[in-house]
Amino acid sequence: MNDQRKVKRPPSLLERAADMFGLDPAGNAPTIDVSSLPPEPEKKAKRAKAEPVAEAPVAASAELVVEAAPSPRPSPRKEVAKAAPAIVPTRQGTIDRDRLAAQGMIVPGTPVTGISEEYRIVKRELIRNFGGAGNRPVLPRGHRVLIASANPGEGKTFSAVNLALSLAVEADHDVLLIDADIAKPSVLDTLGLENGPGLMDALADPHLAVGDCLIQTDIPGLKVMPAGAHHMHDTELLASARTEALLAQLEAGAPGRILILDSPPVLAASPAAVLAGHVGQTIMVVRADQTLESALRDAIGLMGACPQIQLLLNGTKFSPGGRRFGTYYGQGGA
Repeated sequence: MNDQRKVKRPPSLLERAADMFGLDPAGNAPTIDVSSLPPEPEKKAKRAKAEPVAEAPVAASAELVVEAAPSPRPSPRKEVAKAAPAIVPTRQGTIDRDRLAAQGMIVPGTPVTGISEEYRIVKRELIRNFGGAGNRPVLPRGHRVLIASANPGEGKTFSAVNLALSLAVEADHDVLLIDADIAKPSVLDTLGLENGPGLMDALADPHLAVGDCLIQTDIPGLKVMPAGAHHMHDTELLASARTEALLAQLEAGAPGRILILDSPPVLAASPAAVLAGHVGQTIMVVRADQTLESALRDAIGLMGACPQIQLLLNGTKFSPGGRRFGTYYGQGGA
């Protein structure tokens, strides 16, 4: 029989607390003879101007010692954003509401509709993810959201613009909608805004004023960054450290800002997978009766750089539960 020495483990927090009161937590037997201990020396009270703080009473027997939870720490991202001045757009633009209505989209300033209610649900989920609401941990860079799809024509720009319009009315947030579909940009055409310098111009020319690449719309909470001039090395520029620095610059001075990026189709253009590495959330738009499961799986596989990928079903014509959002607001009774 080998002589194995047992390493004496240090007493647990519970055992030390019980030992202070002279009790064995397992056998409920005394562990020390309190009567044999010398009297505790008296401590002289120090004079202080403030009133003495009463100590909390100590229980006769301790079963659990609970340490006070530290106060919640402020978001590092918000502290950094507050420290730098915000970029002011030098261009102004008015959103074409008639064009939005013709496309069946959210129209700012009009009564609530079914489509606006649907995107209210979507945006609440996104805000919970990066806000750490409830029991959810704070999602790093969750305020950067990429809207993508496997193939063209599945509704990614439709979803990106509607989501940005819905988020723009939030009291605690403002939105910067970035058209990152460099090859076939469509955000400006959807909103009825004039083209000009944008994302690729800011990346290609570090000396260009970023404010010249931004449009302040007539909705106070919504700014837009066009795609900019086409660049033959667009994927390489988007993969560079310059893109991360630019996104941080766009967040500076605006601690509540949410960045919505309209991505190229994942299976049609390489920049989509690169952009996934710059965001904390991706919404993959799935077109009902059109997007193939194999295509969706391939697209999600390419977006592995993003830690949070969610699916958004677009173009549904039938709801098994008969859900019809927006009809409640048009009824006369409560």
